[in-house]
Amino acid sequence: MITLRNIEKFYQHGPTKTFVLRRVNLEIKEGEFVSIMGPSGAGKSTLLHVMGMHDMAWSGEYYFLDQPVHKLNKKERSELYKKHIGFVFQSYHLLDDLTVYENLEIPLSYRNVKKSDRESIVCDVLDRFNIVGKKDLYPSQLSGGQQQLVAIARAMIANPKVILADEPTGNLHSSQGKEIMEMFLKLNEAGTTIVQVTHSERNAEYGNRIVQIQDGWITGEQVVKARTALP
Repeated sequence: MITLRNIEKFYQHGPTKTFVLRRVNLEIKEGEFVSIMGPSGAGKSTLLHVMGMHDMAWSGEYYFLDQPVHKLNKKERSELYKKHIGFVFQSYHLLDDLTVYENLEIPLSYRNVKKSDRESIVCDVLDRFNIVGKKDLYPSQLSGGQQQLVAIARAMIANPKVILADEPTGNLHSSQGKEIMEMFLKLNEAGTTIVQVTHSERNAEYGNRIVQIQDGWITGEQVVKARTALP
């Protein structure tokens, strides 16, 4: 599903190059649940944003569903992203001038879901995430944890082929975080590919593979032999 070949990214400071990603080669198969781990500043989030097609200032080759992302123009990348990817941003990225309901509806409109169907789907997701009472509020009226729940709901709502999640439980209390991880696990068992960046070893073990990154280099991988199971 995702193939990265020799991906490199750097920032230029006069004559000096500061590399954020170095010769990254990574394959993620359809149906996998991959956790990316590493210290702060290792390049985890940058790598996720490359996969999410938000950042194109890099060199190398990126294939998504056999499409050469590195050769696509901005419009083609945007269409591919909107159709197939759900992204959970670490800083939420909710649209401030839209209500919770409207924020959730947007990914469905990208996929040409009929308005009557959109209403039903949004109401179902509001109920699933226990945020029905927040549907008419704006992001600025929500706590950080509530914004995180809305951001996760938005990423999941249109049943994307892949969910890319940057520290998805970082602003949630432990019981909410566990519920979200178990939701991810159910989605993965139903066929959704998931790639998450996490500092939590416990959360990483919900995946079936852990990729370690340090100083922009992939330094190792391990298979999770006994995934965290649903009760």
